[in-house]
Amino acid sequence: MTHPDRYGLVGHPVQHSRSPLIHQIFARQLGENLTYELIDASPEHFETAVRGFGAAGGRGLNVTVPHKEAACALADELGEEAAAARAVNTISFLPDGRLRGDNTDGLGFMRDLTRNLGQLVQQRRVLILGAGGAARGIVGPLLRAAPMEIMLANRTGDRARALVDSFGAPSALGACAFEALAVYKPFDLVVNATSAGLHGELPPFPPSCVGPDSFCYDLSYRLKQDTPFVTWARRPGPRGALQGWGMLVEQAAEAYFIWRGRRPDTAELLKYGRPGSAAAETAHSSGGR
Repeated sequence: MTHPDRYGLVGHPVQHSRSPLIHQIFARQLGENLTYELIDASPEHFETAVRGFGAAGGRGLNVTVPHKEAACALADELGEEAAAARAVNTISFLPDGRLRGDNTDGLGFMRDLTRNLGQLVQQRRVLILGAGGAARGIVGPLLRAAPMEIMLANRTGDRARALVDSFGAPSALGACAFEALAVYKPFDLVVNATSAGLHGELPPFPPSCVGPDSFCYDLSYRLKQDTPFVTWARRPGPRGALQGWGMLVEQAAEAYFIWRGRRPDTAELLKYGRPGSAAAETAHSSGGR
């Protein structure tokens, strides 16, 4: 009997994650034999958890907050997207024992935003809230879509400015602290890349950055209810406010392709996290299925 290939997600926390469900559905769809587990590792135990998983025969790991930048430092080689972002969300354990780091966040985000949701980025004003590993993963793909501007806002403006510098300080990319957003008119696209929603918190975003023509997207997700950011964003009555289930599914499909060389179909899974669909209602009532 062939043992299943082992994959997993490492982060802190990870108990909320639906990644095992997603990858199990992908594997069934493609007739492949694998397992996918959750590994909760605090920052001081991150490297030990990763290397231990690989030493025990693991084939690959997804990486979530707060470890994406640490995963980049740990990797022996980097894919193009990870090298540009200096953040890794997909680790592959190579046959020679080295670790390869890739970043599928930006590709998954853009695929959901533009293909699945039909949103335009070209010549739009974009606001990214947060300057950590999640923000790093989406800046490059957004820049390639030729927006009018991208403003990076963070609790501390210095960290946002450091992220701008790491991308070579292109003219379309700016930075500020959260409180400075009060002087800006509403943005066309507002993306929450902070981890506050995982803890039920909401950083102090000035409501003036969202208007009736804004489209708001939370990189975090909750299947049973709106994230705190989506609840906050809907108060001014924007054009749309959605959470990141579609990004999660699309970036997972990209990671699956990197690991297995086969790309799953995401269409059916996307329905589970889209408000109002019968599949979403079934998912909500059954705890994510």
